[in-house]
Amino acid sequence: MAAIFAFRCSCCGELHEGSPSIGFDAPLHYAELDADERATQAQLGDDLCTIEHADRRDHFVRACLELPIHGHAEPFVWGVWVSLSAENFARYRETWDAPDTEDRYFGWFCNRLPGYPDTLNLKTLVHPRGDGLRPWIELEPGEHPLAIDQHEGLSLSRAQALAELVLHRDGDDAAAPG
Repeated sequence: MAAIFAFRCSCCGELHEGSPSIGFDAPLHYAELDADERATQAQLGDDLCTIEHADRRDHFVRACLELPIHGHAEPFVWGVWVSLSAENFARYRETWDAPDTEDRYFGWFCNRLPGYPDTLNLKTLVHPRGDGLRPWIELEPGEHPLAIDQHEGLSLSRAQALAELVLHRDGDDAAAPG
């Protein structure tokens, strides 16, 4: 199995090395707030986000969606946000330093990934890892192309196409190489 993912970019002609890692700075729900709403209703950190609404509070955690690349040791990683219930969010925060690795938290996918049909609100399980690592998420198996890619893996050409799509975007969303 190859240890390093590398490709010659069809957009810029440069050699890009290392498994792609692309992250979102915030859940879509936060990104859609205006500046005043962000200042008065939301708290966004590196790994946690809460948004106050008149009738509820939304809770989000940052996690890693890992897509295996056929023939390569390292996966394609999306740094994404997932919503959790208030109870699961509290448990997640309480056990961050020493999580029970048997814990699993149901959540909803909270970003739209370029190169896929709408990914917002896909069902997930959040798996804590401990040791200061962000949790990884498991998508519910199904017909969505992202779930298929996670469970069956990406071809080298598909991984390259996704990386090029994000590396050479016009900046119209919050995804950025990480």
